[in-house]
Amino acid sequence: MYAPERQQEILRLAREGGRVDVLSLAEEFQVTAETVRRDLKALDRAGLVRRVHGGAIPAGRLDFEPDLAERDAVAADEKQRIARAALAELPGGEGGAGSSGSVILDAGTTAARLAAEIPLEAELTVVTHGLPVAARLADHPGLTLHLVGGRIRRRTRAAVDDWALRAYREINADVLFLATNGFSPDGGLTTPDLAEAAVKRTLIAAARRVVLLADSAKFGQQHFARFGELSDVDLLITDTGLSPDDALAIERAGTEVVRA
Repeated sequence: MYAPERQQEILRLAREGGRVDVLSLAEEFQVTAETVRRDLKALDRAGLVRRVHGGAIPAGRLDFEPDLAERDAVAADEKQRIARAALAELPGGEGGAGSSGSVILDAGTTAARLAAEIPLEAELTVVTHGLPVAARLADHPGLTLHLVGGRIRRRTRAAVDDWALRAYREINADVLFLATNGFSPDGGLTTPDLAEAAVKRTLIAAARRVVLLADSAKFGQQHFARFGELSDVDLLITDTGLSPDDALAIERAGTEVVRA
């Protein structure tokens, strides 16, 4: 079976069953798991499926939102490289050492990885509404940590609604490290949940510089709630899975791109 034929069959199975997993597909088609991952990546790039931990779901399921543990396991190596590259964007240079600057860390798995990478000598004011982010920073000796409250979405462990919105409207931070579920020049910045989108929109207005942390698998993805445009972003830090041509197109529209 040629790759296009196999990919067509994978798409059919995903649409019929609502989800496919790598190991089952490898067994069914008598190919390696890596071959199946390449097939899923091709289908994802075409916008036909959305990759999740261990497999994929049909792209048409716009209401689907993986839970936190599942999202953290997707593109883990890429997210770690993005987090390390983001250290250079902290106020005061890499790690924020010797600075009294202020940052907002959005709720998200890559932002949580960035939080874990901040060196102990960093001196910063950090604001977040993400419980996993706050948990990683709570014992940091050099940080002044502010946890924004609100209704906690169990799926993302993020505070949303009026309390969170009011708090962020009173903030003027140096840098925002922003998360998204999907980004593209035409589709903008999107996420599945309207309440999360409202908070993210407020975050963008609360910082002088916006740094988007997004792995390349999110490029071209469009979700239900749109909260901004790529032009709202000063710098995109992604991985080398984003092609040079796509990176150039984003830069021509005014957003700097770093491929880590």
